[in-house]
Amino acid sequence: QRQTQSFLLPHLLQHSRRPPLLGRRRAHRSTQTSSPGRLWERLHHPRSTSSPTGMWPELSPDKQDSLCQQDDHSQGGDTSTWSWPNLPEDIWCLIHSLMPLRDSARSACVSRTFLCSWRCHPKLIFSEETLGLKQKEGQNIDIARGFTSRVDHILKNHSDTGVKILKFVIRDHYNVDTCHLNSWLQKAVTPGIEEVTLLLPTKHRKMYEFPCSALLDGRGNSIWYLYLTNCAFRPPVGFDCLRSLAKLHLYGVCITGDELGHLISNCFALEELEVSCCMKLICLEIPFWLERLSCLTVSQCDKLRVIKSTAPHLSIFDFFGEPVQLVLGESSKVKDLRVGYSFAPNAVSYAITKLPFIAPHLETLTVYSFCERVSTPMVADKFIHIKHLNIYFGEDGEGAVTPAYDYLSLASFLDACPVLESFILSVDQSDMRHDSVFEDPSSHLRQIPEHRRHERLKKVQIDGFCSAKSIVELTCHILKNATSLESLTLDCIFGADAVGESVRCSAPESGKCMPTSRRIILEAHKALGAVKRYIVEKVPSSVKLHIGGPCTRCHVMDVMLPQVSNM
Repeated sequence: QRQTQSFLLPHLLQHSRRPPLLGRRRAHRSTQTSSPGRLWERLHHPRSTSSPTGMWPELSPDKQDSLCQQDDHSQGGDTSTWSWPNLPEDIWCLIHSLMPLRDSARSACVSRTFLCSWRCHPKLIFSEETLGLKQKEGQNIDIARGFTSRVDHILKNHSDTGVKILKFVIRDHYNVDTCHLNSWLQKAVTPGIEEVTLLLPTKHRKMYEFPCSALLDGRGNSIWYLYLTNCAFRPPVGFDCLRSLAKLHLYGVCITGDELGHLISNCFALEELEVSCCMKLICLEIPFWLERLSCLTVSQCDKLRVIKSTAPHLSIFDFFGEPVQLVLGESSKVKDLRVGYSFAPNAVSYAITKLPFIAPHLETLTVYSFCERVSTPMVADKFIHIKHLNIYFGEDGEGAVTPAYDYLSLASFLDACPVLESFILSVDQSDMRHDSVFEDPSSHLRQIPEHRRHERLKKVQIDGFCSAKSIVELTCHILKNATSLESLTLDCIFGADAVGESVRCSAPESGKCMPTSRRIILEAHKALGAVKRYIVEKVPSSVKLHIGGPCTRCHVMDVMLPQVSNM
């Protein structure tokens, strides 16, 4: 016991000079039991008293189920006692298991019960923070050595049972040997473990392979959450060691489509699959027998060409990357879809022309476009179930949404959604290069003749509203044709908070607005002028109008607008 204490003190408690005495000081031993709330408060807000020798307290040999006591000599020579209520040992172990790793280690230094619990602690989260390693300039080598030695020693003294959560956060400068990683996983992954997270730096992608052997002999069958980054994972044919797996996240993992198929084909409990930056994937197939799979995310897998899913209850699907062949099956039940292209153009046009056939039961659709070169076409096919439509336009390589795109053409997308209830348009750009509504004051705003009315549209929000003539025309079109509209929000600065307030400072640290370029602030003032001149008077009295203009404290600027009559 003293040998274990001698290790824990210098390695896990080096940043604190005072003993973590838990409980409150009493003149006499009390038998009163504390409430759970006060008990938890004591665990996280310890009070200390000075020791005559300046050393850590000795363990009392006669207390098995309570925290040890310390004699504290006051100036008058009285003896004070630290005591805890006489609770069953399993209650103390439960309390101990809920504590962070460092607090748990500290408590183990002063309590036999906590020391026993420490040896089978259920949460092993190894990072610089939990191990008390503070990164300082020029000390990366010391931190790397400290990380390896502390993890080694903790796992060496662990009982090999009771681990529920295992997490390694390995930074680039650690230079952890792959043999150490394998030995740690072999040691800590035991029957009953539920969560395994391995966060490795990018350089490990080509030099480390996750050991499938660590999951054999029933050790992986209790895992319901597995998160791997920057490594290779090569499950063989017939791999069935993750029978309880519900959530699988792979980031930067070298795994082929066949190997991923070997992995998930026997994961009958799988509910959520996320695959990101896995460059070996060419074809991703989800079999129909994964009946619990409801959420699929595929992002930045550059070589991926085909995604096929016949999972019967897949309802949420997120895709971001290069265009792929998307096959969701005739009985697709996908209701929430987010799709975006990283470099390819015209994601909005793809969505309106292709998705009605691929995902006919959509209720929520979000489209991200970073290069929309053609305006949105009119289509005959409809999204007969979509209630919520979100479209995001990001800037191209020149810092602006492609000026050739006509925002008014989005009316065709609204027309393709006959039961649409909410529409959010986000325009994120640092330079507005569309024709401004102020450039030709003599021109009239366009209108779409004999257009279908959007009878169920109740809420419209445009985040990043600008002075582009076509976006002003789109807003006026919505006001004219959305007969059930209840709320219209126009925010002239993309991503700003506190819409509609005169002062918008909201950054938690500085109390000021986030740094914004002068060009964006100038355009925001122009956009605000466009709202006041062309839109406000067209808003029916039944519609609540929320306008987010530039911050009156941080974005003050004099802007001269042409004096023209309303149109």
